[in-house]
Amino acid sequence: MTGPHATTGPRADDRAWLALACDLARLCPPSRTAFSVGAVIVGPDGREIARGFSREDDPHDHAEEAALAKAPGSLAGATVYSSLEPCGHRASRPRPCAELIVASGARRVVFAWREPELFAAGTGAEILAAAGVEIRELPELADRAREPNAHLL
Repeated sequence: MTGPHATTGPRADDRAWLALACDLARLCPPSRTAFSVGAVIVGPDGREIARGFSREDDPHDHAEEAALAKAPGSLAGATVYSSLEPCGHRASRPRPCAELIVASGARRVVFAWREPELFAAGTGAEILAAAGVEIRELPELADRAREPNAHLL
């Protein structure tokens, strides 16, 4: 990604955390109407704060939403790793994941796969960038993120 909030390169541990998020997506109960996504929140100290996956506790849960619900307090300086670009539009809940991330205080998001326009236009990265959240896309892990969603593609 280019622009004022893009980084010049990934951090040393970005690939490992994002790979974990992709692995979590495999735990999702399959759906014909939603992507299977995994998310991990990591603090500025490099330690895991929380993790989640789509439909973990509720059929409408998104991965980022599930992870954010487990995180204690402010996430100032945290990074959210998501196998799929956080959603920018949502039919099942009032706020999309991009807005929830901004409200959490997390200042960085790393994802593997840009949301295809299957259910909604993928505008999460734009919402995050407009709010000053740093965005990093690692497309080398996109195939791994697509794998648990093969039935939709």
